[in-house]
Amino acid sequence: MCSVITRMRPLHRAVALSLRLGANAESSSYAATQSRRLSPGSGSGSVADVLRLNARFYCSRTARTEGLLFRQLFEVESCTYTYLLADTNTKEAIIIDPVLETIDRDLNLVDELGLKLTVAVNTHCHADHITSSGLMKKRIAGLKSAISKFSGATADILLSEGDRIPFGKHYLTVRETPGHTDGCTTFVSADESMAFTGDSLLIRGCGRTDFQQGCAKCLYDSIHDKIFTLPDHCLIYPAHDYIGQTVSTVGEERKFNPRLTKSKDEFVEIMNNLNLPKPDKIDISVPANLVCGLHGL
Repeated sequence: MCSVITRMRPLHRAVALSLRLGANAESSSYAATQSRRLSPGSGSGSVADVLRLNARFYCSRTARTEGLLFRQLFEVESCTYTYLLADTNTKEAIIIDPVLETIDRDLNLVDELGLKLTVAVNTHCHADHITSSGLMKKRIAGLKSAISKFSGATADILLSEGDRIPFGKHYLTVRETPGHTDGCTTFVSADESMAFTGDSLLIRGCGRTDFQQGCAKCLYDSIHDKIFTLPDHCLIYPAHDYIGQTVSTVGEERKFNPRLTKSKDEFVEIMNNLNLPKPDKIDISVPANLVCGLHGL
């Protein structure tokens, strides 16, 4: 499907190994911690620096669905994936989980490809970065923002279960998948070949449940009832990955996810004992994202 986003040079195998050891961490705090371990006291040679030097920041391959243009983009600091989808005939496009720091990159790509961006949608109210959806609206006439009606955030479109987000002849269907937050949603392509799972389901992991209305039981049910019921071949595209993985499938995660192959009680026990540090930017990101990323801008 896509080119691998990070290409680690042999010199940085130690970095890659260290990152692999933390495959199930869910916050940028983890990456920062690993960075400090790799270069104590110096601040140089950080994980982010290595990725900047050795990574492609977007995937240039189109999706398997005929007439659908697809791009997977990466933001280094919060390890966030942004997704751009468009109808190749009408050029109507949507963007999922755009990040403030990469707004110029994203809009430049939209311009280069000759796309008409119609909706900027967030899978949930993020705690580790500020969305660029509000600022994008200021720069693109007619662009609308969208987020779950249960997120507590303001947007032009408040999404509910079963809603469709159209772009040309294509659309994504909204599936409510709370547990990480009350307003978490998964967006599924019309042919069920792709699912954009936000922080609900990660590759061999899942979103944490210890803040922002988190509920381990709800998350377990959401994933099993709303995501694992999709076809095995359905591609899973999460909002984050901290070790360079770009995509998984429903079948893989149902079989190999180390948390979600457990019973619900075992899952709850695991989630209640992660003891993760809070995201570095939570105190500024959440207030900003409640107002489409425009708080203080």
